[in-house]
Amino acid sequence: MAEQSTVVGKGYEPFEYEVGREKIREYANAVGEENPVHHDPHAASGAGFRAVVAPPMFAVVYSSGAIVPAMFDPDVGMNFAMMVHGGQEFAWSDLVYAGDTITTTASVLDISKRDDKTFYVFETVSVNQDGREVTRGTWTNIERGG
Repeated sequence: MAEQSTVVGKGYEPFEYEVGREKIREYANAVGEENPVHHDPHAASGAGFRAVVAPPMFAVVYSSGAIVPAMFDPDVGMNFAMMVHGGQEFAWSDLVYAGDTITTTASVLDISKRDDKTFYVFETVSVNQDGREVTRGTWTNIERGG
């Protein structure tokens, strides 16, 4: 792992994701989301939305392409054989719709040690094609025995 002071704050190339209506439906089906605004354009329109609406946790889908390079960065130095998922937190702003283009950037928020564990905390910020923030995520991984 590189010196913490050189890695914390490091940013990565933006990742662009074009949100498809079928991807929203597939995700909604996979998580058991039955609200018709996530499946049917007519239901979404009837509810006052401009298109099928992505469920909130669809953020994982459009953010993943940005967070993976950060996690696998050799400068970060995470040992995946000893890594466990520590948690994810999201703050949502604007809704995400089918047809949107979401651009997500990732950065290293913190790397810290407690006992025999190293905590790796990353942040993602996702904006739509109008530059409006849609989601801010905090991703925590814990390396045991670090």
